[in-house]
Amino acid sequence: MELAAVGKRYGRRGRWVLRGVDLTLGPGELVRIVGANGSGKSTLLRLAAGIERPSAGRVVRPGATAYVPERFPPALPFDAASYLLRVGRVHGLSAEQSRRRAGEWLDRFGIADRAGTPLSRLSKGTCQKVAVAQALLAEARVLLLDEAWTGLDPQARAVLDEAAAERAAAGGTVLFVDHDPARLAGLTSAAYGVGADGALRPVADGAAVPAQGGPVMEIEVDVPDGAPLPDRLPGMPELTPLAGTAVRLAVPAAHSDALLRRLLLGRPAVRVLAVRRRGRSEPGRSEPGRSEQGSSEPGTFEPGTFEPGTSGLGASGPAEAEGER
Repeated sequence: MELAAVGKRYGRRGRWVLRGVDLTLGPGELVRIVGANGSGKSTLLRLAAGIERPSAGRVVRPGATAYVPERFPPALPFDAASYLLRVGRVHGLSAEQSRRRAGEWLDRFGIADRAGTPLSRLSKGTCQKVAVAQALLAEARVLLLDEAWTGLDPQARAVLDEAAAERAAAGGTVLFVDHDPARLAGLTSAAYGVGADGALRPVADGAAVPAQGGPVMEIEVDVPDGAPLPDRLPGMPELTPLAGTAVRLAVPAAHSDALLRRLLLGRPAVRVLAVRRRGRSEPGRSEPGRSEQGSSEPGTFEPGTFEPGTSGLGASGPAEAEGER
């Protein structure tokens, strides 16, 4: 996907919301767009989606594009399943493909029992799940997410995290805007910021660049059904098989909260056996269960209640925590 010298303003005398934007993205890229409120992030995504036309420059898309808007209009004259079926048909899917994928995403978001409910009678959170599902079922070459996580419950946010990573892993190009700086931590390939002058520039993104040289968290989990863990996990952890179906994941401490959230709320289902702080980014010689300072503190983690920054497992948290799950 390419944006070449793209500019956008509303009205001939309006200010330039975006100006001189150059951006080229290839298959498999997962890119964060940041900027102050009103800076033009949503405008950029609408231009990339083809919903709006640029006032200057050109936008080239490699194929089908799917888009989750910042605000989804719930007053559409369809029930959830019928709406998804029609969106699938618009994207060129057969009726059977549309029905199957609609059912899969309704089930994955936990709202299969709302399939026949009119959109106007759904809660705001459930409507948002339908809005996300309509973009994901197309498996489009370009996926654009404009604060798509807003209004979703923790389980649904984890599903969308997983889906965005899956789309990039399958060769899609994903651009997203979200206010959570830990969103898709360690998985983004780049980040760009929209400035006050409407220009787009590369920015340093803590989620895009894994921390180096700092402490490392070792997370041991058991995968009861023996299913493989996803290829793309927050922080891109180093995986070491243990006895049976257990696996040890080593990840920079800055990404440990995001990784735990993904493990607890995503697929496959896992049981967390232990979490330890190793103290260095390179392989250490510390004893299992002991930090460089030798301190120890027990802890537990409950699915559905885990929130980033509350586990005490970040770079500024306790030296070590272990818990049975």
